[in-house]
This record gives sequence, structure tokens and C-alpha cells, in this order.
Amino acid sequence: MVIGEIMSIDLIYSNQLKNFLKDREEIITDSKRKDKRSFKNFKKIVEEIKNREGKDKIVCDFTEYNPLHKGHKYALEKGKKYGIFISVLPAPLERSGRGVPYFLNRHIRAEMAIKAGADIVVEGPPMGIMGSGQYMRCLIKMFYTLGAEIIPRGYIPEETMEKIINCINKGYHIRIKPYKIICIETGEILGEKLNIDNYVIASMSQMIYKLNREGLKFNPKFVFVKRLEGISGTKIREAIFKGKFEEIKDMLPETTLEILKELYKSGKLNDLILRRFEDRILETANEFDLYRYLPSNVAEILERKRPFNSIEEIKNSLPYGFSRHFKERLLSKLEAQIPNEILSKYINNYPAKIKILAVKL
Repeated sequence: MVIGEIMSIDLIYSNQLKNFLKDREEIITDSKRKDKRSFKNFKKIVEEIKNREGKDKIVCDFTEYNPLHKGHKYALEKGKKYGIFISVLPAPLERSGRGVPYFLNRHIRAEMAIKAGADIVVEGPPMGIMGSGQYMRCLIKMFYTLGAEIIPRGYIPEETMEKIINCINKGYHIRIKPYKIICIETGEILGEKLNIDNYVIASMSQMIYKLNREGLKFNPKFVFVKRLEGISGTKIREAIFKGKFEEIKDMLPETTLEILKELYKSGKLNDLILRRFEDRILETANEFDLYRYLPSNVAEILERKRPFNSIEEIKNSLPYGFSRHFKERLLSKLEAQIPNEILSKYINNYPAKIKILAVKL
């Protein structure tokens, strides 16, 4: 069965492009100003929820919910024991940490979070066009602005990670170097490398330390949650494309399944699945001054090899980076057409606002 054929491909493309360009303009605007009213409105909503729930602490986590599965819900439930739960959802431009389009847009992912138990879902930074350090800087600044006191994070047990947890629980911080994980305060070498989920925790600790050195004064408590086994986001997405929900029912909460099944049965799911704008990528790669958008070494390579006739030609010309998602993130930067200078200003000014995507009623 083909997932929905209600809208033409051209109309789907047009609607998604309109939203993408709106996000792009918002990022440019947010590099220049602060929306102070949004901060006041957020605080008011938080106090209302605290009073209603009888809780006095703020718990924050960031997760892509692409889509929200039982592992996400498990960590969310562990976090909710400590206070009201705020999910920070990567959103603008709808490109993931892997640099590719999310499966579904932020509004559906936010609905999944609320139905799974989150109290508030707020919009995070545009993950797909940033390096990991840039994104982590924005994320920690957002947590600080939200008033986060507790940060629950799922992790995969491994020897180096156990040492990191012990280090963080003592109030210390982590520094990551190539093939060397170090406790900053003691200088102890904890290990050489980490699983990606565990790497994120170490990176958060490092960024908190760095920003505190810049005057942030942010010392949240981490709550470490062992990640559930047997859950694969890739398998979940593949099964959803085919409408084979029985294959993944043990990986998804009932609330997520209900949302996806309803979209599938209505024929709307295919219209909502997010896509790349390959013509924009080719346009940027072939016609723009690439030094404005990419690292200098990458810009030099692409300008020397253009014109390109396909996305694959561009990808094959790109060098490999430290991250295995480096090439896809570069494609997202070409797609977004946001100059490096503006992105830097956006990061320095972040967060320009607190944009609430959903609230538990």
C-alpha cells in the first residue's frame, strides 16, 4: 500500500519549502534581536504548571523524538519524578543531528511528547546545520534560560561511561579530546572513546564547564538512566513507511502508535514525511560564494570541482570529517543558505526567544 496520495508531489514540496523558508527567515531575525515577552510568558506558564502539579523543580531534556519510542518515554518518566518536565525539541529547518530531514515535523513530534507525559515542549536550535560544539552551546544556554535543575539522560553502560558518571556525580566536568576522555578537575584519563549517546553526555558536561568559565553559573544535576535495549529508530521508521505497525508495537508507546496509525489511515502521513530540497543544494553549490557558508577547506574543494549535476556528485567531493554525519550536515548548510556570519550571531544571541510548541492541559 502506498502511504496516502491525497496531495500532489508538487504541492507537498511547495508546502514544505514554504515552512523551510519561514524557519530560515526566523533564524536570521533571531540573530539580531531578543523577544523578551516570550521569556515572561514562559515563566508564567511554568508557575501555573508547578502550582497545578505541586512540584517545585524544573526537569529538562533534549530529544529529537524521531519518532518518540519507549526508550524516550522511559527516560521521561524517570525525569518526571523530580519535577515538571520540559522537552527541548530540535526544530528549525527540521534537519536532525545526522543532517537529514526529520521523519515528521516538530508539531507532530511535540504532540507525541505531550501525550507521553511531557508538561511543556519548547523549540530548540537548528541541529542539522550546526557542528556538535555549536549545537551544544545553544542547548546548554537554553537549559539555563529555562531554569533547568535536573537533566535526565539515557546512557549505554560501558567502562568509560561508568567513570564519567562517577566524575559528574562528584560535581566534576569532562573534557573530550581525540581518543582521550579526561576529568577536568582531577586530570584523570577516563578512556579513549564513547558510544554516541554517551558522548553527548560528556559533551554536555564539557560545555557546561566552558560556559561557566565565561560567567554562566549553571550547575544542574544529571540523572543517568540506563537505555532500554532492543529499540531501533531506523527499524521503526522503515516499518512506518510500510504501514507495518505490528512489527514495532513493542518499541513504541501506545500514544505514539495512535498518532501514527491515525495519520496512516487518513492518508496524510506521506504528505507529512519531510524531504530534502535538492534544487537548493545544487543552486548553492554551483552558484554561490561557498566561503560564506562552509568551512574554507570545504569551500575551496567544491568551488574547484563545480558545476555539479547531482547531490551524489557533491557528496563524493566532500571530505570526511570527525563526525560520520559531517557530509549530510554540509548538505543541510548548502540547503539552508545561511551565511556563517549570521549563524555565529544567532549562536551568540541564543536563545533569542522561548517558543512553546505544546503544553499539557
